Amino acid sequence: MIEFFSNLSPIYQALIAALFTWSVTILGASIVFFFKKVKKGIMDALLGFSAGVMIAASFWSLLNPAIEMANSLKMNSCFIAFVGFFSGGLLLFIGDKIYTHFSKKKSISNDKIKRCAMLIFSITLHNIPEGLVVGVAFGSLVYNIPGSSLASAITLAIGIGLQNFPEGSAISLPLRREGISRKKSFFYGQLSGIVEPISAVLGAILVLKIRTILPFLLSFAAGAMIYVVVEELIPESQTNKRKDLMALFTLIGFSVMMILDISLG
Repeated sequence: MIEFFSNLSPIYQALIAALFTWSVTILGASIVFFFKKVKKGIMDALLGFSAGVMIAASFWSLLNPAIEMANSLKMNSCFIAFVGFFSGGLLLFIGDKIYTHFSKKKSISNDKIKRCAMLIFSITLHNIPEGLVVGVAFGSLVYNIPGSSLASAITLAIGIGLQNFPEGSAISLPLRREGISRKKSFFYGQLSGIVEPISAVLGAILVLKIRTILPFLLSFAAGAMIYVVVEELIPESQTNKRKDLMALFTLIGFSVMMILDISLG
């Protein structure tokens, strides 16, 4: 099996690896089927946990690799990280304002739709550069770049896949809380990961060009994720009477993702 995989072209290798990461997103989104009744305390705790996961992923999975990659490409890492990070948050800020401006009815349902749309968009945006990273990892094998190997590319894909589990639940669970059915919550949760196989193939095909803009894309996704965490996830979890406990769940989520990112390199 391993020999068969190693003999495939980098494009097919990237596709298979990204299909794996998407499948883990599907598993994460499927959590909604295990809850017979949605309780506010449980959902607030999961929102806090998801917020911690996204904060940790924003740095260790996105921003820090963006800085390191920019340095390796002899780019101004400080400038690239700042512009990308701020642009990601600014895009969601502008989108929020545009939505509010054109929203004629200021009803609760509209607020729910906006909140859900922002969450789906941010995590989907986060998955695009992750798919590109997978594509670049396998595409670069053709050029025998020092430090680039099939084993390291597979390990990277496994690491991203493990991170996708909480990301799938970070969409499906909040959607379920907003009253959306389990099937639809699951569908939108797993849908956020479908961009990874697409962007992975694109990254493998255009590996040289993609590498030059990856630092910006990674920083951009980090900014978008932090905006959603600060604007939506944490404030929503803090509506619970046990604010201190919800904050603790955020710390737990951060710690879990931090351990995964560091241990998986």
